[in-house]
Amino acid sequence: MEQTKKYFFAVDLGATSGRTIIGDISEGKCSLEEVTRFPNNLIEQGGHYYWDIHALYFEIIRGLKEVARRGLAITSIGIDTWGVDFVFTADDGAILRNPRAYRDPVTFDAMDDYLKHVISKKEVYDITGIQFLNFNSIFQLYAMRREQNAALRQASKILFVPDALSWMLTGNEVCEYTIASTSQLLDPRTKQLDERLLQSLGLCRSRFGKMVNPGTVVGVLTDEVQRLTGLGPVPVIAVAGHDTGSAVAAVPAKDEKFAYLSSGTWSLMGIETKDAIISGLSYERNFTNEGGIEGTTRFLKNICGMWLYERCRMEWPDDVRSLSHPELQGQAMTVAPFRSIINPDDQAFAAPSSMIAAIQRYCRESNQPVPATPAEICRCIFDSLALRYRQVFQWLQEFAPFRLDVLHIIGGGSLNKYLNQFTANSTGATVLAGPQECTALGNIMMQAKAGGVVGDIWQMRQIIANSIELVRYEPQDKEAWDQAYDKYLSIVERK
Repeated sequence: MEQTKKYFFAVDLGATSGRTIIGDISEGKCSLEEVTRFPNNLIEQGGHYYWDIHALYFEIIRGLKEVARRGLAITSIGIDTWGVDFVFTADDGAILRNPRAYRDPVTFDAMDDYLKHVISKKEVYDITGIQFLNFNSIFQLYAMRREQNAALRQASKILFVPDALSWMLTGNEVCEYTIASTSQLLDPRTKQLDERLLQSLGLCRSRFGKMVNPGTVVGVLTDEVQRLTGLGPVPVIAVAGHDTGSAVAAVPAKDEKFAYLSSGTWSLMGIETKDAIISGLSYERNFTNEGGIEGTTRFLKNICGMWLYERCRMEWPDDVRSLSHPELQGQAMTVAPFRSIINPDDQAFAAPSSMIAAIQRYCRESNQPVPATPAEICRCIFDSLALRYRQVFQWLQEFAPFRLDVLHIIGGGSLNKYLNQFTANSTGATVLAGPQECTALGNIMMQAKAGGVVGDIWQMRQIIANSIELVRYEPQDKEAWDQAYDKYLSIVERK
């Protein structure tokens, strides 16, 4: 690497692993290089699940040391993570226990209890516009208060995970907008944490950091971190701290008339709007309004994605699991289409002991042929996902204040050529697939914007479009997919 370029350091943390990445921008393009990769281990102890926040901090320091060893003068640092989880800090600057993980069983009944006894479901949605998940921050905090959690009682500050790591690097406490929006405590109209919801948890606004937007400088590395890493006073930028926020920032769209599908284990389909969309219909269809960059809202819906396929793959015998994804999926393409269709978001597939058995039971109960072979099951999943995408895409067309010209598929699923083509066929939209590394690119580009290297979101997206090769999929077989969609709707409504 030549030091004539400007380098940005991105920390991208997922629920199972993390990595540090160097990105540089030159000649209208952005390139990435992975520096370190490491596991993010879930710790089970005393009947609870925790994240090891100090281990994550150690890995960030390790990545920064490697950058210093290479002699790279990085311009800034940005951190993105999964949503909803948080860290308690004391008034003496200490961390009060490792943070609870969203999988912690203490939240299993907390949502229903809160909505029944504290504030109604409709009222919470009218304030926040956020979909209901038992592990949202509001219900985690309620569960902790109910159990008289000592760390919550003693906490001086409650920092969401990317903000906590930024605080560990800089000593400054902030509450970044996109990560705060996942909590179900934020009003997207005021773009602030809602006082009524906080009071319902026995909390006040001062327990959280100052609200900042993506692109804000949190501070520079502390003297201690500079000594540990060998770097100077490098700025830490509050990027879109929620990883989905960073990913959507990297959609290489030309204008606002697009929908996106962040495709992976889970699928997130949505649009980017200037204002939140909160209505009786969005409540009924369980859409969510999360914070985006430059004051935008990510209006989206969670869809069960390739998790169905991944769970089935774990159950198949060794000779099937040894096949590459293209080999297995290629076999599925030889199976007759639309033979068996499921609703991927049916509760039957939420957490079954056997995903194969759950799919077969669903088909049997809906009087369809029961898929038996791995190829038949894979084809059932792909057909069904594409049909579910069509349903959500049509809903988005109803909500959007503009025409949707194109569907951008980003993330790991953008490499799945079969499902991408099925999605184009089903929705009737032009599909543009890529980039795969959307979260890291969004992180890097927000740092570049903060550093004055790029001007706005559209220049960011143009640079990303210049940096990758988008794969285009046009709709095919309209009549067959229209008939299949009618079948899908009849099955979903009957179930």
